[in-house]
Amino acid sequence: MDTLLSQLDALVLKPELAPLLSLFKGARNGIVYGSKVRFPHALVMILLFRSGTLPEKLKLVLKATRLHARNLATFSVVYKLSMIVLRNINPTSAGKESRYDSFFAGLMGGYTVFGRQEGSISKQIVIYVFARVMLSLAKLAIQPGMNPLSSLIDAETRTQINNNAWPVFASFTWAFVMYIFRWYPETLVSSLRSSMVYIYADSDHWDSFRTLFIHNK
Repeated sequence: MDTLLSQLDALVLKPELAPLLSLFKGARNGIVYGSKVRFPHALVMILLFRSGTLPEKLKLVLKATRLHARNLATFSVVYKLSMIVLRNINPTSAGKESRYDSFFAGLMGGYTVFGRQEGSISKQIVIYVFARVMLSLAKLAIQPGMNPLSSLIDAETRTQINNNAWPVFASFTWAFVMYIFRWYPETLVSSLRSSMVYIYADSDHWDSFRTLFIHNK
């Protein structure tokens, strides 16, 4: 057994196999991470808010977990494979990563895995990532040398902007979502709309002590 493990260790450490094995490791990590993130979230949300029998709910939990894990694993494989291809088809890169390879590889992965399906789980992942991207771009916009206007911002102002980026982002996000919920609720994704109806609309109505404190309706 020890000899076999030593041979496997030597095999997986071969430099020429690194690109191929990185695809496998990326898929493996995508499955593990997606399962860890989605399973507890789906378990709580589906058990609490979905109707149906316990076996039906557990089936939905497993389905959501499998989909999340599959999406992350597939994206990892497509992204890393695209990076490998881009490194090798560019005659000027000499097998090295170019400046925008990650952008085009991400574009390919985003379209292949998330762009061609509009399921709720895919939307949640994309929207989460989009929010993080917007925060990062706001911080990058004021870094020295990023654009002509950034050179006009002094260090103290840059620090203040960085410190207030999250409060401003959070405040305006909730301002817009509450406005949209109040006047155009049909445009919100159903899961968000349902939760907001429960918290903000249903809380305006009750007809007894029971429906005020114990049950929603």
